[in-house]
Amino acid sequence: MIGCIYDPLFEQHGIPYHPENGTRLAAIVDCLKQVGLWQELEHIEFAPATAEQVGWVHEPDYIEHIRFLSEHGGGALDLDTQATEETYPAAMLAAGGCIAATETVIAGELDSAICLVRPPGHHALPNQAMGFCFFNNVAIAAEAALHAGMSRVAILDFDAHHGNGTQDIFYSRGEVLYFSIHQWPAFPGTGSVDEVGLDDGAGRTINVPLPPGAHDKHYLRAWRQIAVPALNAFGPDIVLISAGYDAHWRDPLVNMQMTADGFYRLIQETVTAAVDLCQGRLVVILEGGYNLDALALSVENTVLALGGREIRQCDEAPPPLHPDQDDHITQYLDHAVEQHRQRLGLADS
Repeated sequence: MIGCIYDPLFEQHGIPYHPENGTRLAAIVDCLKQVGLWQELEHIEFAPATAEQVGWVHEPDYIEHIRFLSEHGGGALDLDTQATEETYPAAMLAAGGCIAATETVIAGELDSAICLVRPPGHHALPNQAMGFCFFNNVAIAAEAALHAGMSRVAILDFDAHHGNGTQDIFYSRGEVLYFSIHQWPAFPGTGSVDEVGLDDGAGRTINVPLPPGAHDKHYLRAWRQIAVPALNAFGPDIVLISAGYDAHWRDPLVNMQMTADGFYRLIQETVTAAVDLCQGRLVVILEGGYNLDALALSVENTVLALGGREIRQCDEAPPPLHPDQDDHITQYLDHAVEQHRQRLGLADS
């Protein structure tokens, strides 16, 4: 059984003209209802996170700042990140939903879960909002897993933007593995192949930066030759996914060339690994994705992959790559594969 986290409050945060707005979730829910998947999901009961729980990864003064700002009508935290009156309650509820999904999967009540939450979280630093993010949902979920008795948590992030907040939170800690594949160069400017962790976290951060234009085949190769072997070596008790679908070729904010079918295969590979490694414990948490049709189909395919079902509707393929561009991307990927194999002693999955 697949669990689902969703609340209408998530659609109320934000500004209509901002790319990260409530129509994103409305499109996902409408799609899942139309194809009959919404009714098949187990809708998990959940409550807002407490300040103490959010404080696992964020500083108390920062949490209070977001609360105060929202209660006084909102305001800009940077050029891209705007709080509104609904931001604090929505962000606390999103964090609480990700905690509930993680705890429910750990308890064995569900096989896996998908958290259809906003605002997203993977750019949120301990004391700074950025990149549309306020509280780091996946990092809070990872802490919830550790508090629930898990000793090792893996986070896989395929959002087109590097999850700098998640990396920063766990960079010096050994109990959380963080893997990110993302466009390079792009916002926020972090996530080079040489950012590998410090102290107890040395070797626990794995970045695969790829040039614009990367297709499904590049992502799948990185997953099979780096992500899954890293999971095998790490031996997680639970796997969390920061699922940003802005690497889709129709997305307006970045320039990757993934399809919804490609996201299906990434989730499918991860499900197989989770079954082998951690009794199938897997929680998917929504991050980016700003073309509504592409986002909705990608989430539909994610739910199908979680349930071991076939793709219902194949996605339209992106324009073909020029051979020189394909070679350029392959060179970047070759370098990442070789670097991580040498550092971590990885073998193909």
